[in-house]
Amino acid sequence: MQLINTIKELNSLLESLDKSKTIGLVPTMGALHLGHLSLIEQAVKENDFTIVSIFVNPTQFDNKEDLAKYPNTLNEDISLLKSVSDNLIIFAPNANEIYSGNISSQSYDFEGLENVMEGEFREGHFNGVGTIVEKLLTLTNPTRAYFGEKDFQQLQIIRKLVEIKNLPVTIIGCPIVREPSGLAMSSRNERLSESLRKEAAFIYKTLKSAKEKIGTKSVGYVIHWAKEEFSKHPSLDLEYIKIVDEAKLQAVDTIDKSTKYRAFVAVYAGDVRLIDNIAL
Repeated sequence: MQLINTIKELNSLLESLDKSKTIGLVPTMGALHLGHLSLIEQAVKENDFTIVSIFVNPTQFDNKEDLAKYPNTLNEDISLLKSVSDNLIIFAPNANEIYSGNISSQSYDFEGLENVMEGEFREGHFNGVGTIVEKLLTLTNPTRAYFGEKDFQQLQIIRKLVEIKNLPVTIIGCPIVREPSGLAMSSRNERLSESLRKEAAFIYKTLKSAKEKIGTKSVGYVIHWAKEEFSKHPSLDLEYIKIVDEAKLQAVDTIDKSTKYRAFVAVYAGDVRLIDNIAL
């Protein structure tokens, strides 16, 4: 396992690798959990070399307090990564290294994918995501890059980024990994109290029920039903629930069997914002 902190070190290492070999990239912001490990395990199986980046990207936080609260657990993360493979390359730069002292995001046009759901509530978020993902893909030049479907809107935007920038990489979406309760694994879960963590399992329970209902009920009915269900749980503050076309991420009123759809939610459990989704 190699820990690299600078772009110069990264370039030197990449130059030394056999160019006929494949590279997998798993971008993370640290505070690793089993969801991250599932991405890394898949990358290790499918590539000759795997790079795991650990970088808390300041430009994708619209809330400075949220950035300040994000856990920094590099030593624990490295110990966890050793349980997956001894052959990982860990790229853990600081912000000045990545942004060359100018910590700001580029502006992107993702053809409307960035303006809905998370884009409505987190101004500038996807410009920050696009900026750091483009930098990481350009720096590492991977064969494949792996992202979890929990952040499905982000996944679709990264696919669009690769298309727009004509980057030579295959983007792999990996299934959501859940806690035994059904709660989608997230670094934010560690900030939940024990009682809120139990309560937050209701999010996935509601998504599963919505999936069952969408076959026999209208979209409007299912949305209204879900909002009513969340209103019975005062410790969970529903920010949004949407049923959207999976490709365009646009909210729909009716379901067409020839199109793929997903239900998305964002919920505050106390002061911790959680997101989840389910394929319909």
